Amino acid sequence: MSAIRLAVTENVLSDPSRVTEQMYRDYLHLLGRGWVAECEGVIAGFCYADKGQSSIWALFMAQGYEGQGIARRLLQLAVDWLFEQGSASIRLTTTAGTRADAFYARQGWTRGMLNEREAVFTLANLKRTHKPCQENT
Repeated sequence: MSAIRLAVTENVLSDPSRVTEQMYRDYLHLLGRGWVAECEGVIAGFCYADKGQSSIWALFMAQGYEGQGIARRLLQLAVDWLFEQGSASIRLTTTAGTRADAFYARQGWTRGMLNEREAVFTLANLKRTHKPCQENT
């Protein structure tokens, strides 16, 4: 998974040493949960959800596997899991103007700007935040 993360051409890490193999293990076993898509024995992509932060920590696809609906399915698995854990909303950040920026907008996430370079997206758990209408008497 580290090889996929380091091979991206957008959302490139400014300091790749900041994301360690131990971090992947921690997000998988302690901080949240992770999902991997495999196609014919090859890891096509992965997604990690951070339960404590109610966020998507990582969603990356290997080159050649974009545009096949795999990322959408991985994201949906992570979103469903976070909402099942009680998250009222989920947050993620990505570099503005990238394919990822457009991807999250197409998935129905609400976009804002964290700063001039970084977009922040949120997705509300409508099942949890919905309050039934009360009848006025």
